[in-house]
Amino acid sequence: MKSSSNDKVEGTAKDIAGNVKEAAGKATGNDQLKSAGKAEQVEGKTQKKIGEIKKVLGA
Repeated sequence: MKSSSNDKVEGTAKDIAGNVKEAAGKATGNDQLKSAGKAEQVEGKTQKKIGEIKKVLGA
């Protein structure tokens, strides 16, 4: 099981990468890349929340 800190860091990285993908998709008119970026941002935010919950629970 990952530590809460690892989940937060990986979640932040995914969120940033997703933001970059979304911006690139918008700039190039690539709707598929834009959607993939949005999905990656959601995944990253979810992972960050999991890390926060783990910290609260002491897991």
